[in-house]
Amino acid sequence: MPPPTPGPAPGPDRFHEPRREDCPWCGSRRLRTRLRTPDLLHHRPGTFTVDECRDCAHIFQNPRLSPAGLARYHRDFYEGHLEDYADRLLATRTSRRRHLAAARVMLALPEPESWLDVGTGHAHFPRRARELFPYTSFDGLDPTLRVVWAQAEGHIEEAHCGYLAAPEVLARLHARYDVVSMFHHLEHTPDPRAELRAALTALRPGGHLLIDVPNPHSAFARLLGKWWIPHGQPRHLHLMPLDNLRAELESQGCEILRTDRKSPHTPYDISAALGLLLGRLLPKRWLRAAAPLVAVARAADHTLAPLLRRTPFSNAYRIVARKGR
Repeated sequence: MPPPTPGPAPGPDRFHEPRREDCPWCGSRRLRTRLRTPDLLHHRPGTFTVDECRDCAHIFQNPRLSPAGLARYHRDFYEGHLEDYADRLLATRTSRRRHLAAARVMLALPEPESWLDVGTGHAHFPRRARELFPYTSFDGLDPTLRVVWAQAEGHIEEAHCGYLAAPEVLARLHARYDVVSMFHHLEHTPDPRAELRAALTALRPGGHLLIDVPNPHSAFARLLGKWWIPHGQPRHLHLMPLDNLRAELESQGCEILRTDRKSPHTPYDISAALGLLLGRLLPKRWLRAAAPLVAVARAADHTLAPLLRRTPFSNAYRIVARKGR
């Protein structure tokens, strides 16, 4: 009798896909290691590698988390109250202004009847955007059950759980929306190109796509390395340069209406890096004593933001694109 076929490898290997030798964006095999880092938020054992393509500058986790691994770290992030930590970095009033500023970009365009916010989480953005668009119907989509809670709170009309590119999700949303927004969502997705195609499928002809993502060419990324929080290991799978994302949208028949490196900048680079460093060096019981130091760093972030957002230190960018008719 032949030996039984072995099943999936036990232990942590099931949380990772095989390492790849080519760029997932352009297929080039000219890769270099951008950084290696431990898990600085959850403090689980292991090291994560981020590679960069020498040809197209696409940045990606390699080897990448499997769907099971990604779900595990999402669960750790939300159940471990690390989302609360992220909210404290941004501060509630700052977050409100940031959401309103993002929504205000769309005021120059025809008022949308329907708007889908992808990666909406607790739907903080639709909640604020409704202040400017009171007659627009906002729906939300998220891979976690937070979107269901957001619907129960009345922040959105419809809740959709999953990834937009999943066939069972996209079938329900085909050509339903005038606007699809994605705020710091694409970096979490296993296949950003598929997610972009899905977003365009969910749009009506002539609809608009609003995208914010981290800027991997930020000077902070080079200066802070693994301590730069948008590197986001292990939950950030891809970091896409502006030129790559713009070219991809144009190849899919979109007209680029606006690109912006200034407004999306979030003032948290210094304070977040310090928080990660202290969390790595200090026992947990001492972290409260270090809070005043982090507060000083946060003040520096906000004081410097009006200058930094106009320089190569800007940590995010925005694209507004119109789908072809």
